[in-house]
Amino acid sequence: MVAINNTISSYEEATQTIARDLIQGTRQKGNIFSKLKEQVQFDDKLMGWTMSNPGLRVQLFRFIDALPALQSKSEIARHFQQYLTTEEVELPDALKGIVNFSDPNSPPAQIASATITKAVETLAYKYISGETIKEVIKAVERMRKEKMGFTIDLLGEAVITETEAQSYLQNYLDLITQLSNQAQKWSTIPEIDSADGEDLPKVQVSVKLTAFYSQFDAVDPEGSKMMVCDRTRTLLRHAKEKGAAVHFDMEQYAYKDLTISILQELLMEEEFRSRTDIGVTIQGYLRDSEADLKNWIEWAKKRGNPITIRLVKGAYWDQETIKSRQNHWQQPVFNDKPATDVNYENLVRLLLENHQYLYGAIASHNVRTQASAIAIAETLQIPKRRFECQILYGMGENLAKAIVKRGHRVRVYAPYGKLLPGMAYLIRRLLENTANSSFLRQNSEEKPIEELIAPPAHHLKEEDNQVSRIKGDLGGSNLNKGGFNPAPDTDYGRESNLVKARQALTIVNNQLGKTYLPLINGEYVETDEYIHSVNPSTPSQIVGKIGLISLSQADQAMETAKEAFKTWSKTSATQRAEILRRAADIMEQKRHELTAWMCFEVGKILKEGDPEVSEAIDFCRYYASEMERLEQGYNYDVAGENDRYFYQPKGIALIISPWNFPFAIATGMTVAALVAGNCALLKPAATSTVIGAKIAEILTEAGIPKGVFQYIPGKGSVVGDYLVKHPDIHLIAFTGSREVGCKIYADAAILQPKQKHLKKVIAEMGGKNAIIIDESADLDQGVAGVVQSAFGFSGQKCSACSRVIVLNTVYDAFVERLTEAVKSLNVGDAKNPSTKIGPVIDASAQARILQYIEKGKEQGTLAIQVEAPEQGYFVPPTVFTDVTEDAVIAQEEIFGPVLAVIKANSFDHALAIANGTDYALTGGLYSRTPAHIDRAYKEFEVGNLYINRGITGAIVARQPFGGFKLSGVGSKAGGPDYLLQFLEPRVVTENIQRQGFAPIEGADN
Repeated sequence: MVAINNTISSYEEATQTIARDLIQGTRQKGNIFSKLKEQVQFDDKLMGWTMSNPGLRVQLFRFIDALPALQSKSEIARHFQQYLTTEEVELPDALKGIVNFSDPNSPPAQIASATITKAVETLAYKYISGETIKEVIKAVERMRKEKMGFTIDLLGEAVITETEAQSYLQNYLDLITQLSNQAQKWSTIPEIDSADGEDLPKVQVSVKLTAFYSQFDAVDPEGSKMMVCDRTRTLLRHAKEKGAAVHFDMEQYAYKDLTISILQELLMEEEFRSRTDIGVTIQGYLRDSEADLKNWIEWAKKRGNPITIRLVKGAYWDQETIKSRQNHWQQPVFNDKPATDVNYENLVRLLLENHQYLYGAIASHNVRTQASAIAIAETLQIPKRRFECQILYGMGENLAKAIVKRGHRVRVYAPYGKLLPGMAYLIRRLLENTANSSFLRQNSEEKPIEELIAPPAHHLKEEDNQVSRIKGDLGGSNLNKGGFNPAPDTDYGRESNLVKARQALTIVNNQLGKTYLPLINGEYVETDEYIHSVNPSTPSQIVGKIGLISLSQADQAMETAKEAFKTWSKTSATQRAEILRRAADIMEQKRHELTAWMCFEVGKILKEGDPEVSEAIDFCRYYASEMERLEQGYNYDVAGENDRYFYQPKGIALIISPWNFPFAIATGMTVAALVAGNCALLKPAATSTVIGAKIAEILTEAGIPKGVFQYIPGKGSVVGDYLVKHPDIHLIAFTGSREVGCKIYADAAILQPKQKHLKKVIAEMGGKNAIIIDESADLDQGVAGVVQSAFGFSGQKCSACSRVIVLNTVYDAFVERLTEAVKSLNVGDAKNPSTKIGPVIDASAQARILQYIEKGKEQGTLAIQVEAPEQGYFVPPTVFTDVTEDAVIAQEEIFGPVLAVIKANSFDHALAIANGTDYALTGGLYSRTPAHIDRAYKEFEVGNLYINRGITGAIVARQPFGGFKLSGVGSKAGGPDYLLQFLEPRVVTENIQRQGFAPIEGADN
């Protein structure tokens, strides 16, 4: 231990000395930050302004993100003005002058457009090495003159179609060929082209593994591995032939484990096992990065030949933090920069002390970080081949020159590509440069050297870190009111969760074919009639045999509920809430099995079924907390009078639940009725009765009293109609088709003999939902969002996108990418991990949807129809273009994987089309135009509007769900007023005066 501490201490002494030497070079004139001070160019001024004005920084970067999509100077001027004339932005005088125009077509606006476009383009080319390979070659030759190596990264790796994946591979093959051909003309530079007597590749490229397959998904490790490995082998063989090196970048955390698994398996193959010209990235901001590095070390020992590990701090911190909080997952990245810096230095030491197994590439612009790596390398006398430093193109050039001068190899990570796909990269670099914690920024401000090169200090204890992380993961106080904590969806990026999911599919498969009986008065009862629930992927497979109740059994259930209501209605909200919370805990324990049941009974793939379990859990916990809040009532007292406002349950609730969300919606409607003190009869759709039986099992296990909840599967046309008209039913909660919903609404309105109340109907009846794509939309996001919204669960969601309305200026480009993306979808058995689109629910649904497809062929142009299996209830995902807004397929709810693409002449026209149906459930807008977003808020007639994201997957409390017009009646499920529909409000006023005397609050006597 003493020896280790002495070594670390000697590292630190050397680090301090080296850092002081290096930092002097970084403060020489010529870097972008010294230029900022001189303010010699407008693009430099933009950088300076963003560093001093956070509001401007946000809005300017949003504008830069939108800029490549804007197709005219007028559009650019209009967007620039909209982004920068908001209240939160304090503009410098120079920018005030630029945005001071009234007409985007005016000469001042045209000048403003040209000025800002030129400035952003100039800024982009500080960080992007070129738009063409010819420009890249010039850039790398300049680097080589400075005795720096390079690695080239092709921008635009957002791959959503197989055509794009194949193009990505071909572009890299071409890049390697052209660079290698040019490299033959280069003279050898010993500092970068050789080390320890070994010739090094003059050409290196960096690639993203996920870009080799459009359907890359951690849920499908084997399918992803097969496709990715095939293309990666092609790349590696070509690189070897041309003498080029290949480095694999690391991307979002969701892909990390699978990426590592694929690469470790591939690079162990005999053909590639001896290759040492290959590298892999590790991100230092990840909490499990140390474990990953140790894993690579052990792997490398077995392999027997080193590869390079590039250590980066990580480029997706904001995205990873946001995603983990939205999904209520443990945050994968460290919360603050000092913690990342501490971890990074530990990784550097671990990597370099194992240099005989893995070569080290230290990527950082922080002088302290690079100095610590150099100190270790020099202290251990690591051979030159096994160590290099790396920087990003356009950043840290002076640091790089100082490292070269010291005698160490430097490699520049240089992106190349078009401005449009390069925007995401550019903005990450701008954010990095202008962040308060950025070393480059702090150094440009000439903070004291001692401060800049001090060892990173992380003062939070790990326990505090855990607490703060957990709080953060719950999404903040807005989601925690009343003690409600949302359930996290399963993170299928972790192998341990995939194992559980696979085991659950096996467990459920072994339970198929059992008999499920109605639950009446706490007992399972035999019936005269039975039906089979079948697997829609394989209709010959019986999921369960279900007993259907008779009318006499329906009467029995009603009488039992009436008797149970006498006690249950007087049970405290706290006791009722605790049963719901126990039910939620049981659901969490059985999460993977419940997801598997949905996979078998209604054909949901795992990634669609798992969030439904989360939603059911959230309904239980949220409504439990809400009822405890409502039970407190309200007091409105005045002198001499007490006024009490409180609630009581309505009575008997009939729950008629759908098959498309068989677990979440059935649970939500049922537990809302129960926690409010009502008794509930659950009649699930015939095709999802087994899942309904699972709800009954869970509520029974949670301790629901006999008769309070009853599971009554039966024919809708017989038992359903009978109970809707029953005089003792007080409330009907229904989710399903418009036809059935309207009939229930009408039947419930008829006052029956001996009925002493008007029935409450809560009905959600579907939609004809539209997404608008305007001229400023991010088409990467827009296409992916439309595909998921339209074809997720085969379009069988009431919230699904069935119309996409595209402005004419981007119509052709959108349609081209959309059809390719749909063509890339895998259709098949829901339990297969590669499946993205499963079956529809049954034969009648299949026949009805196919009829609509035939109608669509008459009314539009068939753009794409994906092949689907012949066995099972499959419908091919289908897209029609050139559809008129009044066409049948643009007006009627199809409830299947059919999408109509409609062209709009303007944003006004697009809104009119979107609002031009009988429905008002969900809608979406993809736009980066502030005025369009503002108008959608006010004018898009839907209950749930989603901007720049998919329109399905509402989350309890965050996005209470429900629409209006003919989409339904009632308050939003999962919202603060939903339970009020299950309650009767009452007011009691008491005069507390006696002979003119009453206690007066606050009186002294």
